[in-house]
Amino acid sequence: MPDFRYVAKDNVGNRVSGAVTADTETEAKQELRKKELVIISIEEKRKAAERKGVLGKVAAPKPHVKSKDLTVFTRQLATMLSAGIPMLESLEVLAEQADDRGFKYALGQIVDDVRSGTDLSAALSRHPALFKRIYVNMIKAGEASGQTDDILNRLAEYQEANDALRGEIKSAMTYPMVSLTLIVGIALFLLIFIVPKFEQIYESLQATLPAPTKIVLVISRFMRSQALIWVPALFGIIIALYTYSKTSGGGYLKDYIILRLPVLGILFRKVAISRFARTFATLLQSGVPILATLEIVATTSGNKIIENAVTQASQNIRDGEPLAAPLARSGVFPPMVTRMISIGERSGALEPLLEKISDFYDQEVKITVQQLTSLIEPLMIGIMGLFVGGIVLAFYLPIFSLAGQMAKKR
Repeated sequence: MPDFRYVAKDNVGNRVSGAVTADTETEAKQELRKKELVIISIEEKRKAAERKGVLGKVAAPKPHVKSKDLTVFTRQLATMLSAGIPMLESLEVLAEQADDRGFKYALGQIVDDVRSGTDLSAALSRHPALFKRIYVNMIKAGEASGQTDDILNRLAEYQEANDALRGEIKSAMTYPMVSLTLIVGIALFLLIFIVPKFEQIYESLQATLPAPTKIVLVISRFMRSQALIWVPALFGIIIALYTYSKTSGGGYLKDYIILRLPVLGILFRKVAISRFARTFATLLQSGVPILATLEIVATTSGNKIIENAVTQASQNIRDGEPLAAPLARSGVFPPMVTRMISIGERSGALEPLLEKISDFYDQEVKITVQQLTSLIEPLMIGIMGLFVGGIVLAFYLPIFSLAGQMAKKR
């Protein structure tokens, strides 16, 4: 007779797993019901081994899951659990409908782990590229409190807020990046292809060239004759700066410069504070201990300056100091933020006050994006006029000069 592996709950709600021998799966289920066990999953051992053997032979595809897709997955799982559908069945349905092969494969492994009795948080932690520490820790807190569906709903709301914030940043950065790309492209086209034609005209007319025209011609000749030098050098500098920004010191310097940019620095500071407050509030509301919360908030802040400030605050809390004081000393957080955190600590209402901080800065980000959009448009026009217009004016100056000389001769 075949053996059937099962995961079930006993009459006091504890999760148990094991194997039962029976002729068919139906008889195995009847045997388990006689023991007053509520079946979560059951599968013949031979089939499970065959399925795992097939999975083991196939190289795991790399998942390519967008943040929005993960948010949809979280929301769907929360909805299915709230509707009373068992965890395993919910995961199986979501694994079947996943579009990305890598995500489907990862969910299949999670289904296998949960079927074998592993907690969902432990199964998710085996896929750190998909499920970050904040995700796993919140699920773990939900399992401990018996409120996994509520935690998943909170996670989905958190991810939706982050997606909205990311969209605001993207909309703020798209216009200047596209504009700068066009400006650089037009300037290179003029210097490499148009200026040489005017240079031939100047030589044939033996025209006296003004200083701006000479400068443009020198730059044009260098770009055409030394392309094998400046093109690789430019790419080398970009790669070197990118590599350095990934180091601890380089990342700190990059974030320091970003926060102090004259226009965009204000936006990135507000985004970082909003992300800090929302992550902090979400984790505390989910029941994650404050020291673990601070550790996660530091690593998910997306800014080395804030990460260092939060890490130092965590150490001060271990020494018995309240949270607001070290955050205020860091100089990173505005006084309004540290004062509200201080009030929240004293009143025992830290989570709702953190949410209010996050909502306030989300609104500030939207306002700042609107202001930047109205400011960046004339700024980009000015930059285009300075670079492109300057080049055009430089190689037309000799023509204007020649026209004036011909008019005097008449």
